[in-house]
Amino acid sequence: MIRLTLAEVAHAVGGRLDGGADPASAVTAAPVVDSRRAGPGTLFVAVRGDRVDGHDFAPAALAAGAVAVLAAAPLGRPAVVVDDVVEGLGRLAAEVLRRLPGLHVVGVTGSSGKTTTKDLLAAVLAADGPTVAASDSFNNEIGLPLTACAADGDTRYLVLEYSARGRGHISYLTGIARPDVAVVLNVGDAHVGEFGSRDAIATAKAELVEGLAADGTAVLNADDPLVSAMAARAPGRVVTFGLGAGALVRAGKVTLDECGRPGFGLRSGDGSPVPVRLGYVGAHQVPNALAAAAAAGVLGLPLLAIAAALSDARPVSRWRMELRELPRRILLLNDAYNANPDSVRAALTTLTHLRGQGAGQRRGWAVLGEMLELGPYGAQAHADVGRLAVALGVDRIVAVGDGAAGIDTAARAAGGRSIRVADADEAATLLAAELGPGDVVLVKASRRVGLERVAAALENLS
Repeated sequence: MIRLTLAEVAHAVGGRLDGGADPASAVTAAPVVDSRRAGPGTLFVAVRGDRVDGHDFAPAALAAGAVAVLAAAPLGRPAVVVDDVVEGLGRLAAEVLRRLPGLHVVGVTGSSGKTTTKDLLAAVLAADGPTVAASDSFNNEIGLPLTACAADGDTRYLVLEYSARGRGHISYLTGIARPDVAVVLNVGDAHVGEFGSRDAIATAKAELVEGLAADGTAVLNADDPLVSAMAARAPGRVVTFGLGAGALVRAGKVTLDECGRPGFGLRSGDGSPVPVRLGYVGAHQVPNALAAAAAAGVLGLPLLAIAAALSDARPVSRWRMELRELPRRILLLNDAYNANPDSVRAALTTLTHLRGQGAGQRRGWAVLGEMLELGPYGAQAHADVGRLAVALGVDRIVAVGDGAAGIDTAARAAGGRSIRVADADEAATLLAAELGPGDVVLVKASRRVGLERVAAALENLS
């Protein structure tokens, strides 16, 4: 965070000082929305949520050293008062970035893979210069400006995720942080229940391309027709990535090691391939790596350095294809952070690889919960997952909760061994009793299902 006095903060956010706030006091650390993270030099942003009101925690934040509170009403304590706290936070982030003209902003969006691509890209760029990127999915109207505010005069690269649950959401975010490079990964079925169709999702994702700086570059997936069509919306240069021969940045033959980690030859244009061995699990990580490589190339990094950094990168965001070996050689693939039809297909395919073939084949378990925000497409999507799990040879399917009933019903109808349990705790109890040596377990559902509790219980098995 750059140093800003409270007077400068108030001017930037269109607010007024109240509660004895000293105009000369300076904010020197990135703002926080959690009072437990407040400290000297921070600005506490009092967001009103569905369950808690940040204003109630203002005294604790100030006691921890926060300079003031960004608030929607006077508190009788040092505050910058605005009409809308979330909008005020966005204005503050925009002001921070306005004062950093040498900063390169890279934006990433897509129906799946945003966080992994952001993490890979941050690892690559950090090898070239100081880089700021969120350690989690801070990709909405609160998380994105919080991340942007963490940039300072030493920062060379800022890597941001841009999410959307409707039209105009990404446009709002690009108004805060206009990208110099815009990466669009894919258009899938995530949130299709809210958008209504893939075409509507594509329109929303294209807002990142439309929001590019005038001299910015769009980095587009050549393998996804809805994404490649966004080239027509780009204000300037377009660079493509993908597995097909028509992409500028592409992968040679992809191989998977025994842990499902991909290796491939990274190519750009007519150049010779450079070997990459990812530390991430799943063949579906290759397009994410290609997107990161393409964006880094746009920023001037040489291919050899990009390949080396991709190979050195390791997962940093939790509950995303985390592979751990537990006692009795049990393998746990924890992908419980979120789920949509595309990501579940990728996870099941990875589970199949980890099971192996022939005499060395392990027994594979898929612990699956509901995929949320699919609307009228949900019933068909869950049934498709159940049938796919059986077609891929998954030995046991555990459908968790009422929302996963369609998975269980379709799997049984397809001849699979499936059981439905009430919740994550019942799933954990079942697995503890029935898992055998060498088994492989995938845990996957939308975030609100809470299947990370199953993974945590398995990690405590002896």
